[in-house]
Amino acid sequence: MTFQNSLSFAQKLDSEDPLRTYRNQFHFPKINGKDAIYFTGNSLGLQPKSAKKYVDEIMTDWAELAVEGHFKAEKSWWDYHERFAEKLAPVVGAKPSEVTVMNTLTVNLHLLMVSFYRPTQKRYKIICEEKAFPSDQYMIASQVRFHGFTPDDAVVEVKKREGEHHFRTEDVLEKIGEVGEECALVLIGGVNYYSGQVLDMESITKAGKEAGAFVGWDLAHAAGNVELNLHDWGVDFAAWCSYKYMNSGPGNASGCFVHEKYHGRKDIPRFEGWWGHNKKRRFLMEPEFQPELNVNAWQISNAPVLALAPYLASLEMFAEVGMPALIEKRNRIVSYLEFVLKEIATEVKSNFEIITPAKQEERGTQLSVFLHGQGKELFNYLMENGVITDWREPNVIRLAPAPFYCSYEDMYRFGQVLRSYFGK
Repeated sequence: MTFQNSLSFAQKLDSEDPLRTYRNQFHFPKINGKDAIYFTGNSLGLQPKSAKKYVDEIMTDWAELAVEGHFKAEKSWWDYHERFAEKLAPVVGAKPSEVTVMNTLTVNLHLLMVSFYRPTQKRYKIICEEKAFPSDQYMIASQVRFHGFTPDDAVVEVKKREGEHHFRTEDVLEKIGEVGEECALVLIGGVNYYSGQVLDMESITKAGKEAGAFVGWDLAHAAGNVELNLHDWGVDFAAWCSYKYMNSGPGNASGCFVHEKYHGRKDIPRFEGWWGHNKKRRFLMEPEFQPELNVNAWQISNAPVLALAPYLASLEMFAEVGMPALIEKRNRIVSYLEFVLKEIATEVKSNFEIITPAKQEERGTQLSVFLHGQGKELFNYLMENGVITDWREPNVIRLAPAPFYCSYEDMYRFGQVLRSYFGK
């Protein structure tokens, strides 16, 4: 398709968009009395209008049933988390028995590492990416220290080549081969938060497994954004937050995946709790732990249903639409945004370097733009003029047009705001 940087063309794309009605199912913040152009779904997704209804249902049940809401509520609380499995599995390419929702992202990664980081004196190293999201850096360093190793020795970072913005798959595979029998775990972010690069998770997982290591993925920027096939790839474990592309609310509960080959096994160490115990025998209060025969064996505490309710509301929309349709719109709207950026850069004779890969299979719903010659003044101008975006030091703005609620007209309007900065 040949794009045009015009309002009429953007509106035509919107009129042809099969997902256009979903925009009306979200609340938009307003700036200067108008709906904001919202580019930060990669940080916090907008609130689905249905979220309040799902929360209110629980508040009503709590008021009217009190403790009996655990069993007598229409959506009973004691098994509330089980409602996620069928709808969440297709989002991450898993079997329903392999996915659950609990805790928060870094908590889940720590808990999963109890099972999947089991270092020995010979095999103890963790391979991760250079400048991973700080939370992952802290978590990995603390894990190796907990096991008596030092991060300088046990944490091996895959680096980008000098002058390049992206990780090369061959460099990751080479590093796995280099570490070899010393590698206990490969744990990387599936989508790089800074550049928006989608890593070749299938190839990296295969290489890690061939090296005899466990392989896990932090999917904070991947879940609900890119195609995932965790089961078929043979991934051991993964976790993701739900408040970015999955629109569940600030700091909300995390999803996690454990491959079915580890289900029902008692020889796997894990931190155990009541909600991971055999569901049919849970209320017999037995002293010996009997794990559930699926991923719920990794559950520890009863579900925080008030937190889970908005996630379930959003997940209903994912089930209606499906990831293929979201990815199809994602590809087109990100391409249109890229086109608009390049058109405006030419008009204003400025250099906006897009550091996100150009190939669709290597990027998701994010363009990271390096603002050569521009500073935070441009970011502040965008924010003051109706564009909510994200600034990352030293000089990058991240633009994430989430396909559920962003329109092609938003992309055009953003271009006009950007152009106006240079003509002010």
